[in-house]
Amino acid sequence: MKPLFLAFALAVELVSTGCGYHVAGQAPSTLPSTIHSIAVTPWLNGSTQYKLSDRIAAAMSRELITRTRYKIVADPAKADAVLSGSVANMFSNATISDPIGGRSTGGQVIIQIQVRLIGKDGKVLFNRPNLEYRERYEIGVDPKQYFDASEVALDRLSRDVSRSVVSAILESF
Repeated sequence: MKPLFLAFALAVELVSTGCGYHVAGQAPSTLPSTIHSIAVTPWLNGSTQYKLSDRIAAAMSRELITRTRYKIVADPAKADAVLSGSVANMFSNATISDPIGGRSTGGQVIIQIQVRLIGKDGKVLFNRPNLEYRERYEIGVDPKQYFDASEVALDRLSRDVSRSVVSAILESF
């Protein structure tokens, strides 16, 4: 009985040590080992949505702080790499309509972004000139209880964009 238990315990230990989990903020990276700090510059906004680029840049900073070991700095001159980007365009449209009242009950936001990570030496470490992200949201049909859910959708979209971009940077995808 003891050898069977010992073999089972050893198998559990081997499986659990290679599972890929890590402490928050310590994600492995394929970026050069010389990079210890990243500056996230303010993003450009080519859309008509006020402060959308600010939301995405802030979400990028939060995601890098949460998931990586890199120090996030404000001054690009003090960073080993600079993450910059822009919102090239944003579209918003109705996706579902109420057949009785003819009003829209669902909407979708689509953004197109450009993002680039450049090392201190000028080498491009990550470049995606055309990324597209989508987020759906509901539109209230009762005018008395109307709530603009598009703002909440833009917050969700910013978080999704930052998660996706940081994952792509870390995995050189």
